[in-house]
Amino acid sequence: MDTKKLTTLVDLAETQSYSETAERLFLSQSTVSKHIMALEKEWDVKLFSRAHRQVQLTAAGKKILPAVQQLLRQEKELQTTVAIANANHAQTLVIHGIASIAQYQAFNIITKFTSQYPNVKLKFSEAEVPDLNEDLKRQDVDVIFTRIYEDNDPRYDTIVNETDHYVVLVPKNSPLAQAKQLSIEMIKDQQLLLLRNTITVANLLNEALKRSLVTPRIVYEGQRIDLILEMLNQGMGVSVVMNKSFDLTGFDNVKAVPLVPEICSRLVFLKRRDRTAPVVNLFWDFAKREIEQAKE
Repeated sequence: MDTKKLTTLVDLAETQSYSETAERLFLSQSTVSKHIMALEKEWDVKLFSRAHRQVQLTAAGKKILPAVQQLLRQEKELQTTVAIANANHAQTLVIHGIASIAQYQAFNIITKFTSQYPNVKLKFSEAEVPDLNEDLKRQDVDVIFTRIYEDNDPRYDTIVNETDHYVVLVPKNSPLAQAKQLSIEMIKDQQLLLLRNTITVANLLNEALKRSLVTPRIVYEGQRIDLILEMLNQGMGVSVVMNKSFDLTGFDNVKAVPLVPEICSRLVFLKRRDRTAPVVNLFWDFAKREIEQAKE
């Protein structure tokens, strides 16, 4: 049984759209159509009705769908079992993540996984969020850990790890440090020290700046949060960063003040739906278990 065709069937039943299923599974619409027609021919049954441009499961399709879903679950369990059995043999897992990953639970998940499966060769590298989104399209990258601000992209499998929100970092000797919260308007005249790509089209902070009609005075934009903290510690400027992305140990003259209105992000593991190698499934299931257990 071709599980790719079964996956197409299940996804089409969910989306009720050939174009959306094609996008989610990285297939052409003609391939989606061929998969469904092949199953209908093999099983001698009509799975979908296509009347009035609407795609819906037929009565027979509704009866068949639960069995197909169960079969795909069993196939995934088999892949995981195979991955565990093969853990004695060297396998490679490629993960790319944001530079501040060490501040999040994801870092512990990855290190725990490599400890539990020492024969899996992990290849990890850091990148900025826009680059990570491009990395996800590459065939040689299995999983990314990144920050998103909007709803999950249906093209990718997603595990939400944590949430985070922006704060304003200020020197304690600044009058701003006395505020219980700060808005973009309140820091508009300050020199800004920012991590690279803090202000991008995909970042909601950019929208907040536009609404406030503020043109930021950026005096530093780079990749080193430790350098930003050191400059702040010496009384230079302010910074806007995610609350969990830094450690103030050793920077006694720096204070974090909540930014209002609150701007939140989600930290997520993402993978393409066609990344189904046993070692990828092994990590994916491991990460989901770790996150679920942390919630208990």
